[in-house]
Amino acid sequence: MFVHWGLYAIPAGEWNGRTDYGEWIRNNARIPIDVYDQFQARFNPAKFDPDAWVRMAKAAGMQYIVITTKHHDGFALFDSKGTTWDVMATPYGRDIIAQLADACRRGGIRLGLYYSIMDWHHPDYLPRREWEAASRPESGADFDRYVAFMKGQLKELLTGYGPVGVLWFDGQWEPTWTAARGRDLYGYVRRLQPSIIVNNRVGEGVGDFGTPEQEIPATGLAGAAWETCMTMNRNWGFNRADKDFKSAETLRRNLVDIASKGGNFLLNVGPTADGEFPAESVERLRQIGDFMRAAGESIHGTQASPFPFLPWGRCTQRRLDANTTRLYLHVWDRPADGVLVVPGLLNHVRRARPMTTVDTPFGLPVERKGEDLHISLGLITGPGPALDDVIVVDIAGAPRVKTQK
Repeated sequence: MFVHWGLYAIPAGEWNGRTDYGEWIRNNARIPIDVYDQFQARFNPAKFDPDAWVRMAKAAGMQYIVITTKHHDGFALFDSKGTTWDVMATPYGRDIIAQLADACRRGGIRLGLYYSIMDWHHPDYLPRREWEAASRPESGADFDRYVAFMKGQLKELLTGYGPVGVLWFDGQWEPTWTAARGRDLYGYVRRLQPSIIVNNRVGEGVGDFGTPEQEIPATGLAGAAWETCMTMNRNWGFNRADKDFKSAETLRRNLVDIASKGGNFLLNVGPTADGEFPAESVERLRQIGDFMRAAGESIHGTQASPFPFLPWGRCTQRRLDANTTRLYLHVWDRPADGVLVVPGLLNHVRRARPMTTVDTPFGLPVERKGEDLHISLGLITGPGPALDDVIVVDIAGAPRVKTQK
């Protein structure tokens, strides 16, 4: 679960008659800093319940949460000793990150932290926004001093909240952030928590995993760990008018598609200013959870598909032991004749069955025709879990697939 939350939830996407803004509202709506600062006095998320957030994430089959500790507007959701531009100076006056960290420990889910390198609020961050050059001149700003401030905040986050699974940087693309600074920051945070995983947005040529945004790479990212981050609707931060939510089926298939290509799925929720998840997000998390309870085995701990292409769906795999591999065939388009053709699979098949029939001694009929495997789905009388048929195929050894020319 990705969580984008901050002061931008207060205007909820609306400014001067436009309703299409999100977490970038200060920049995109060109809100003067002294006007934006007034949101701090209005931040009081009385309905924030970190344990409820963790329960919803776990029920959806999620295993970690990444939350924005500080987005591009510079506002910190934690108790930061180096600034008053944080949650402690709001009417709420409580450390959001500390509460969520405690809830994650209670709920048995890993905590990840997002941190923006770019900062539209700090007086030493450069460059300024072009549209506010007159009101916020760059004279007197010292970027090295900003980097020291940033390292101070990161030290607070990585020494005061227990083990952090992932550090998710963003906003690294401006010219002031060089490759050398990225390498330095990567080494700095790894010294604070040696086992932490850091994304590739810490700096050019650095980081432990890739972060494709709002897309699923056609063939994954070969030879690299990666994670697709994606919104449920159009915006990362809460937008009251944005009802363009992806269907649960689309999100579920995105999850399967990503897993079949060897990636992780970081799915975003943008809480309201009160601290609640939008009702549409809650419903989709519940529906994804229904699927994961039935078919989570085919997602968690699996590896990418051995097939370059399957015309009817996707595949994930799991090595059971030295002699057996389990393939999970996600059938999105069931063949009209009821026969699923698995192209180029050369291994001996020990058993094929629907995922929902774990305990039955009977399997699905399997026939080899040349280099292809034909599985009869005639015994399946209804849809599989959450509308997808998931067929489990145990094969001898590691997959041997002859690719089609």
